[in-house]
Amino acid sequence: MTISKVTGISLALALFAMGGSALAQQMTAAQQDQRVHVNEIQVIGSHNSYHAGFPPSARKLMEMKNPKGLHGLDYQHAPLADQLSGGVRQIEIDVYADTKGGRYAHPAILNMVAKAGLPADPEFDPHHVMDKPGFKVLHVQDIDVRSTCMTLIACLTDVRSWSKQHPQHLPIFILIETKEGKPELPTSTTPEPFTAPVFDALDKEIRSVFKPKEMITPDDVRGNSATLVEAVHAGKWPTLAEARGKVIFLMDQRHVEPIYTEGHPSLRGRVLFTNAEPGAPDAAFTEENDGSLAEIDALVKQGYLVRTRSDESTDQARTDDTTRRDLALSSGAQMISTDYPASEPSRWTKYVVELPNGLVARCNPVTKPAGCVDKLLAPPISAR
Repeated sequence: MTISKVTGISLALALFAMGGSALAQQMTAAQQDQRVHVNEIQVIGSHNSYHAGFPPSARKLMEMKNPKGLHGLDYQHAPLADQLSGGVRQIEIDVYADTKGGRYAHPAILNMVAKAGLPADPEFDPHHVMDKPGFKVLHVQDIDVRSTCMTLIACLTDVRSWSKQHPQHLPIFILIETKEGKPELPTSTTPEPFTAPVFDALDKEIRSVFKPKEMITPDDVRGNSATLVEAVHAGKWPTLAEARGKVIFLMDQRHVEPIYTEGHPSLRGRVLFTNAEPGAPDAAFTEENDGSLAEIDALVKQGYLVRTRSDESTDQARTDDTTRRDLALSSGAQMISTDYPASEPSRWTKYVVELPNGLVARCNPVTKPAGCVDKLLAPPISAR
């Protein structure tokens, strides 16, 4: 280290100790970023982040035909950029493969609304983006189909645009849920299966939006280690200094892991981190949506990224039951996913999921390095 650099740091620390200037705090935050790693923070995420909910007539139809189903689906989110501005740092996107285009262009609920004699809802796809090939974003084919961004490219473009406007943001975790399997109703559209070529296309589509230096990939974490799990156990997640302004893609389903990793041992050359069985060669991230506090914390201590949920199917939000939320917040899970982040509280009760004092992120309750200061990670939401 040069004398000038030492002098600069000393001056910054002196100013900070005196109550000092913005420059001093920036220098201190920069120093913290050099030693706090991606897996040593905790953020709030949104569940099914694209979900726009039901428009009026579709909602009325659901009330008549399937009120129990509506109960669990009766939530909605603002556009992704608004959620990010509100402090969310993990989003979730459901994707359906649509190699030829048009598979999801004419959802059955539109005809169901018409047959019920209800007024037509706003046009589903005025720009006909669903007719084109590419991955589509929706919750349940034919029924719950309204999204704030209808294609994966549109969703990712929104995130990238926000990222470019806020280049010093903490890493954004993007959870991808691949939707496939037999439909619940015999008349529903059958999703296209996620085969190895489809996963290749998924990686390609992500890379068409985000450049290599804008992402943290399994290759970046593995480095020279023999396997990804070895690197994770050795603490090789990037520091915040290396991760700011970037995104990290995570896979929701575990059952498709063998397909995604085929020909890509330890996820070599892949974009997404799999939802892997802890201990597997590709294990770096795992979901513990219903995991106990002890299970979550044990995984976090081993170096894994963990995502858990604080609420589900609108139940906790309707009754203001904070039991699950408070357990999640006390854990070391780096991502706590909710339908009710700070900017989108429950409309039935005061239920909301947020970090104390308007924090966007905090030092991880289980793995934070000594001396880690929450407020140096990001400005509080109230300060924006």
